[in-house]
Order: sequence, then C-alpha cells, then structure tokens
Amino acid sequence: MAPQALRALIALLATASFSQYAFAAPTGTSTAAAPTALLGYNPDNVVKNDDADIKYTLVPGQTDSAVVGAHLDFNNVENPQPIRGSKGGTDPGPNTNEYSQLNPDRFAPPGTDHGSVDNAQWPLGLSHAKLGLDRAGWSRQQNIDNIPAATDMAGVDMRLEEGAYRELHWHKAAEWSYVLNGSVRVQAVNEKGETFVDDLNAGDVGVPHSLQGLEGGVEFLLIFDDGEFSEDNTFLASEVFTRNPKEILSKNFKVPLSAWDNIPTGELFIFPGTKAPTDISKQNIVGSAGIVPIENSYTYHLSKQGATFDAEGGSIKILDPTSFPIASMFSVAIVTVKPGALREVHWHTASDEWNYFIAGSARIGIYAAVNNAQTFDYHAGDTGYIPKQMTHYVENVGKDDLMFIEVLQADHFSDISLGQWLGLTPPQIVQDTLNLTNTTISAFKKEKQYIVSGDVVE
Repeated sequence: MAPQALRALIALLATASFSQYAFAAPTGTSTAAAPTALLGYNPDNVVKNDDADIKYTLVPGQTDSAVVGAHLDFNNVENPQPIRGSKGGTDPGPNTNEYSQLNPDRFAPPGTDHGSVDNAQWPLGLSHAKLGLDRAGWSRQQNIDNIPAATDMAGVDMRLEEGAYRELHWHKAAEWSYVLNGSVRVQAVNEKGETFVDDLNAGDVGVPHSLQGLEGGVEFLLIFDDGEFSEDNTFLASEVFTRNPKEILSKNFKVPLSAWDNIPTGELFIFPGTKAPTDISKQNIVGSAGIVPIENSYTYHLSKQGATFDAEGGSIKILDPTSFPIASMFSVAIVTVKPGALREVHWHTASDEWNYFIAGSARIGIYAAVNNAQTFDYHAGDTGYIPKQMTHYVENVGKDDLMFIEVLQADHFSDISLGQWLGLTPPQIVQDTLNLTNTTISAFKKEKQYIVSGDVVE
C-alpha cells in the first residue's frame, strides 16, 4: 500500500465510530459493543446502597473503651465487625469469618496497639509438610521464611510412626528437642567415641542424634539456634555414602566394592525400620571410650520434674544448662496458665524468645518501642517469636489450661518482671513518672510473680 493511502486509512480509523461497522466474530462470542453510556456521568446510573443495612451483633467487651482491650470472642458470631469502642467501623465483606475468630486481636485490635511490629506468629499447620517414606512419618518447620524476625531460632514439628527412623544425620546448628506425645529412643555417639542410648516419653527433652519411634509412635519438637535452619540442609548418612566414590568407601572400611551395591540412591529422611527391641540394653553399644558420663547426658526426664514456680494462676517448669549441661545455650520454661490468668509482663535482656503452643489459646501483647505495639493470637500448634528487650505478656483467653514453651538462647533462664522492677523502684520515682496513687504503687510486688491470676479489680 502506498504511504499516502496508508496515512488516509489511519486517519479514517482514528475518527470512525466503530459502532457503525459490523465485524465478523468467532462463533460463540458476543458482537455487542460496550455502550458509551457507561462512561462518566449519566442520570440513568443511579446509586444503589446495597450494603446500607449491615446486620451484626457486637460481642462482650467490644463496646468498652478501646484501651481497655479485653479479649473479644467472635466464635459463634455470624458477622463479626472490626469495632473497638469508638474505633473502627463496619465491614460488609466478603469475609472468611474463621480468620476473625482465630485472630480477633488483628481483626479488632486493642486501642493500645500502635504502629508496626514485626510478625510474631506462625501456625505450623500452614507450613509445607515434608512426608516420609512408606507412611513412616512427616515433619513441618518454621524459620525466617515464616517469621522474618526469627533470626536466632527455628523449629521443626516431627512425627515418627512405630519403628520409623529419622535418618542418621547432623546439623550445623545446635539442636534441642521436646517430646509432645508418645515415646522415642535416642541414641548418640560423641567426638570421644562415648555412646549413649535412652528412651523418652511426653514431656521429656533431649539433644538427639538418632531417633526411632517406639510403640504407638512419637511426635516431638526440634528447636535450632539458627533462624535460617531448614530440614533440607541437613547432613545425611545416606548422602555421605552416595556422594563418595565406592573405591574410597572400600578403602575406608576395608570391604569389597560389591558391599555398596545396595546403598540408597538418595535421602531417606524419615523411613520405616525394624522395631526397636523392648530391652534397651541390646542397643547399648559400647567401645573402648565407654558410655557418656551422666553429667553429659543427652537426655533429661523433665516430665518427672516438679514445678519450679507454682502459683494460683498456673506454674512454670524451668530447665537450663545448670541442670542439663549438654544443651549449653538452651534455657527453657514449660509454662501452664489457667483460664483468664497470664504470664506476667516481662522481657528478656540477653536472648530472643521462641514459643510453641502445646494446648489452649492465648494472646501476646508486644511492646516493641519507639511507640510501636501489637497484639497477636495463638492456638495449639502455633509458634511465636519475640526479639529481646521487647516487653510482652501471655494471656490465656480460652476455657482450658494454656500450655506453651519459652525457649531462650542463654546459659541460664532469666527475665525482668515489670511488676518487680517497679516494686523495687523508689515509690516517688514511680509516682512522678506514671502519675499513680500511693495505693496503686503499694500493690506492686517486690518479687517476680511469673504467673498472675485472672482477677481484674474494678
């Protein structure tokens, strides 16, 4: 086409009204042009207030002043709303109410929340499961991919069926474990060639090397001192053999090349095996170095230890390297909080805190400084993470006992109690700082409470 004719065609197309022309369309498609009346103002486009009448019911505590910040129970509420006192407003949807029910303090936060706090909560139920072979078990993990602030610790929840193994392995990160349910056999060999074997039950802890589920299977937590830890970056026994030439293996072990014909071709991870003998002594293999001395034991039967602190509102059981030396930088509290009670407001000066919630429902209010605070909700199977120096409380907002684990990277368990700090500060300083009455200041305790009951004084 000549340039002059092409320019004429372009000009015609630019000024033409396409509604004047009929175009062939593929079979089954509409040939109707969009009406120009949909552009801009047109008196026929009247406003329709479809959501003018939103039906909802406010739950107890929702009409209180926002700074009261009572826990809001949205369970069995048909249309929960993000309202706190005079704050918030209606939400016509669409909504998935289950999110609001599980996280009421994100949906309708207390008026004391302010600014931004790094995410401090992750349900392991949302983690991608790694499945073992032949239905032998599974694992799921939490690390900085889920909680970016969790730079110092990560966790794994693992299940082994009866007879199943967690493949022989080792990590760059230090490891600590807590048995959630069932029983497990732990075996270890240290650098000196000293050997160790023991059986653990729910509530016991260990520093495992080899793990096998006993009768009924086992589920346990593994906590690591590296927030970037991943189960996919573990040193595995199977890969040691598949990634070394057979000639080297034969020289190393002084056996024929044919000895390696049937070694695994890839990782086993979790796999079924021969059930462990009931008589544990049959697996107590001992070399010239002997067994691991009791003071260096790889396990601790925490389930048989009584509470370190027992109070009306609950109890705390503490284990740290002063009692379990092999776990040199793992200090742990197993905390039980009765309904309505709370783990008192406190903070840790030397370590971040990693949490796992074993039972019940809770909320944690975190003050992160410079005028930033946020409240998070937790349920059984959730993990939490609170950087050091940030004040926090843990309130039982359910109807059953709350049980959770506090893990610190420290050579002993310690915290600073807000109540004790103020109780041991000269009253005049507290009064001048907070504008409190002498009656209020006299109620502050000079000792840590750890757990306080759920009574609220009106």
